[in-house]
Amino acid sequence: MRDAISDPIELPDPQSDASIGVLKQSMSPKKMALKRFVNHRAALLSTIVLVMIIIFVAAAPITTRYGVNETIFPASDGPNQNLAPFNLAWFGTDGNGRDLYSRIIYGAQISMLIGLFTAIGSVLLGTLVGGLAGYKGGWLDDILMRVTDIFLALPLLVVLVIVRGMLKNVSWVSTIMGDPNSVRFLVILLTIIGWMGVARLIRGQVKQLKEREFVEAARALGATSKRIMFRHLLPNSVGQIMVALTFAVVGAIAAEATLSFFGYGPDAGSGMTSLGLLIRDSKRAVPPGYWWLVVFPGVFFIILSLCINFIGDGLRDAVDPKMQQDLK
Repeated sequence: MRDAISDPIELPDPQSDASIGVLKQSMSPKKMALKRFVNHRAALLSTIVLVMIIIFVAAAPITTRYGVNETIFPASDGPNQNLAPFNLAWFGTDGNGRDLYSRIIYGAQISMLIGLFTAIGSVLLGTLVGGLAGYKGGWLDDILMRVTDIFLALPLLVVLVIVRGMLKNVSWVSTIMGDPNSVRFLVILLTIIGWMGVARLIRGQVKQLKEREFVEAARALGATSKRIMFRHLLPNSVGQIMVALTFAVVGAIAAEATLSFFGYGPDAGSGMTSLGLLIRDSKRAVPPGYWWLVVFPGVFFIILSLCINFIGDGLRDAVDPKMQQDLK
């Protein structure tokens, strides 16, 4: 009896596995998603690089040495066309003697604006269509998804060229969308074509969520379909919507470059350019051996696309429900 009383009582170590479940503060889903995103090294590095690119592009008058159409020096001072990179032109000059570095920065403004506005439009439209199809189901879901499948099965470039040719010949459409070579026309065109993939993604997400307990509870309390959609289903799909937004930006920038390469790109106006137009112009630089006109626009386009893609991958992993385990 004395031995039993005299033996010290062993208390659990506050840092031991037995007590960690009680003492460790639970992490909110937002913090868990943020921590998963930060642990995604490629996504974190891409975010830093993309922020730097955005700063350089947004502050183009400060971060560039010349205007978009300004030659590095007057022609009377000597030839300035197609000069290799040197101290006055870090990326060399084009056939008109303009600084390629400055034109890439100004061109990225147009391409990124096209990508951003197209992504916003296609995600909004795709979210509306996909959410409606996923929630209502039935014949409406069948019709919307069959139309989506038809467009997704066709080559993107062929669809863009055909739809562009159809819309530019309709007078009232031209009044709304503007000139076929305008940035506005291209943004609306890419939005019309780009919502299908987003719609399928959101449809699948909504079909999963509408069977969850909190949706059934909302129905039992008399919530309308509109309230369930906009207060429960779509807010719980924000993560997937953000992922779709990032990939839509890349898709729109790549589509603009593709159309520009084949001569259907935008006329940015006031002498402005875009990454797609710079890549198109680089075709003429290959035979003479003006490598800088090909390498620098192409490398910048690849870096921009990879950064946004890696950020999308990081967001997808961060919001994935299968990744809800504790992070170390």
